[in-house]
Amino acid sequence: MNGPEIHVEIAPALHLFVPHPRRRGATPLATDGVSTLGHVIESLGVPLTEVGALVVDGHEVPTSHIPKAGEAVTVRAVERPQEIPGAPLRFLLDVHLGTLARRLRLLGVDTAYESTDIGDPALAARSATEKRVMLSRDRGLLRRRELWAGAFVYSTRPDDQLRDVLDRFAPELRPWTRCTACNGLLQDVTKEEVADQLKGGTQRTYDVFAQCSKCGRAYWKGAHHDQLEAIVERALSDFPQRG
Repeated sequence: MNGPEIHVEIAPALHLFVPHPRRRGATPLATDGVSTLGHVIESLGVPLTEVGALVVDGHEVPTSHIPKAGEAVTVRAVERPQEIPGAPLRFLLDVHLGTLARRLRLLGVDTAYESTDIGDPALAARSATEKRVMLSRDRGLLRRRELWAGAFVYSTRPDDQLRDVLDRFAPELRPWTRCTACNGLLQDVTKEEVADQLKGGTQRTYDVFAQCSKCGRAYWKGAHHDQLEAIVERALSDFPQRG
């Protein structure tokens, strides 16, 4: 680009998206004189899903702003908790975030998940059709204009991923109300109603059961319940106002 030169300062929280030289405060950047500020910021590697306010010479501007020579641009991170207006808060996760999807469902958060790679266009279209926030580590996917809304998942560790999503979006937590396999709602049932899914030891040991109203899967407090309970208790403890 050989057009107007501006000075851009990227918020520390967004430094992982940009080269090291651009992490040193305000740095000069040549523009082409016609591209929007949103396009310019994306060209630096920062998904607009992660951008909060864009401040030019002390005044907030929209992503459609056309930069002018000499302007000082500050790129701020999204404020937390982030509000997504226009629809109930729901999520859509790509194929790489299966553990996060199951943990969100465990906490009662409406979470759709694609267990196969259906491609970025299809994911973006589903996000728009169902008005779900797309969660992904794929920056290219998060740049697609069809998305209803999106967010980058910063960590590769499920514990940190869950904490980050809960901190960023503050969803209502209703543990043990959703099927971790399909996201359907759970309902209390008798042992007899799910007897065909129970082995002998389970039938003798457990008396309290739930069943997914969508896929029919049965649930009880089995061998892994303590691990799941620890995840739930930690989430409710870290975010008590959201439980």
